[in-house]
Amino acid sequence: MRYKRFTRKKFCKFCAEKTDFIDYKDIRTLKSYITERGKILPNRMTGTCARHQRELTGAIKKARSIALLSFMEK
Repeated sequence: MRYKRFTRKKFCKFCAEKTDFIDYKDIRTLKSYITERGKILPNRMTGTCARHQRELTGAIKKARSIALLSFMEK
């Protein structure tokens, strides 16, 4: 007999706060969506919706190219 594991439904933080634009200069927010190795976390792990995940990915890539975020932690 298998037991069902009850997990809380993930929600999009940006939709809840009604954020219009994800700023690439907001490093504190962007750092919570990447791993220690520098990989961008997928939306199934973070709970962001598809629209905001695309904006988030673009903001992280832009911040990396301007050297606000590192590609990899040392």
